[in-house]
Amino acid sequence: MHSPATSAIWLDCTKQTNKQKLNKKYTNKTLPLSVPNPNKKIEGMKIIDLSWGDLQRAGVKPLSFVRQVICDSFPFIFFVEEQHMQRAQRLLRECDGGIVGSYTATAGIPEIVHRVAEFITRQDGGIPSHPENIYISAGSQRNIVTILMNRKASPRTGILTPVPCYNIATLSMMAQGATVVPYYLNQEHSWELQIEELHRALESAQRVCNPVALYVINPGNPTGHVQSRKSMQEVIHFVSERSLFLLADEIDVYQDCFNGEKTEFVLMEMGPPLSDTVELASFHSASKGFMGECGLRDGYVELVNLDHTVMKYIYVLFSKDSSAPVLGQFALDLMANPPQPGDPSYPLYNVVRTDIDITTLVLADNAKRAVEVVNNMLGFCCQPVEGGAFAFPQLHLPPKAIEKAEEMGMKPDTYYCTRLYEESGVLVRPGSEYGQKEGTYHIRYIFQLTGLSKYKKPNLLMLTREYLLQ
Repeated sequence: MHSPATSAIWLDCTKQTNKQKLNKKYTNKTLPLSVPNPNKKIEGMKIIDLSWGDLQRAGVKPLSFVRQVICDSFPFIFFVEEQHMQRAQRLLRECDGGIVGSYTATAGIPEIVHRVAEFITRQDGGIPSHPENIYISAGSQRNIVTILMNRKASPRTGILTPVPCYNIATLSMMAQGATVVPYYLNQEHSWELQIEELHRALESAQRVCNPVALYVINPGNPTGHVQSRKSMQEVIHFVSERSLFLLADEIDVYQDCFNGEKTEFVLMEMGPPLSDTVELASFHSASKGFMGECGLRDGYVELVNLDHTVMKYIYVLFSKDSSAPVLGQFALDLMANPPQPGDPSYPLYNVVRTDIDITTLVLADNAKRAVEVVNNMLGFCCQPVEGGAFAFPQLHLPPKAIEKAEEMGMKPDTYYCTRLYEESGVLVRPGSEYGQKEGTYHIRYIFQLTGLSKYKKPNLLMLTREYLLQ
């Protein structure tokens, strides 16, 4: 049994029930570029916002340890707890002036950069990470793209970019003058990155731009696919043969919900000459992983196999942004070096971290169930979700629904999302925001836990089921 909203979209698209209301709301000058604003409440309706990738907004508990150490960094403002003061005092001693309001070194507080390098080494199974190759920043991806650009060049600089792809990444590249060269992930094979498609994209791009880099996201956002080891090895061979710079966006890996391996680990495992020559930038952030500190915007980039002259230029480039936010650097340090057994803060940290681990298991189960439920819905088809926190099912819209969307001056999937929001209060994002093959339509929604106390449902999937299936 489908909800009134879903039934109206699929089976009653020719009816004029909402035509006057929608025509009045969406004139040619005010057509929505995306789904409606979630802050605009619909009277008498509960709003279920499934559009964000924000762990804490989705109801995942923050680590109290992070909050307490940051509070202890302001000892004259907040109540100071002795068990966290030692860590806070160490971090403050590492700040110039002993206070969080001071600038830091260009690459970040040196001691924190060293500890991040140690963290990466542990994550990569002992493969050494070098502090001089790491930059902490709130905009590291933008800066790395900048070094690849030659704004005066003709033809323009091109970057091979996946479709679908997180739209902020492509918009950022375009804003810096890059030509975005799309390569399409294979939906029929679980959104696999296929080397033949890379060759096709590169060949087509050479007629309009000068491709210098390949951008990969692992796991995919919005698709949730995880690249296989074989696929990653093929990508590394490809960029080596074509002399391309490899941008590995692993910021969005939600690492504890991630079933794959990091690009650098696979590269180093492949050995010389590839491990010594392939130029790589790998990104990560405190926003993701088990911490989910999306409001503390610091992340880091690790640079591999770059020429020393280029590294000097990168230093100058990062210097123009002053320094990364200090509290964000603290969050990175706490992510890289959490309390260990025997530390005063460990007992409480372990309790909260155990809760997060349980949540992670539920998320993994939600990923499987999300696919099962959506694939049983009329007009939907979803590939397996292997990582990340999103599902990206395809919509098979009837011709009359597409015609109605065109009448409204809207893309068909945006029209679907708008109707779903207005009639059911469920907010999802249209696939047209992320790119999709011509003639196909998708939606993206998050399957993380959310609103449990308010809605009294065991997980987000049940909320989705309640509002999309009944």
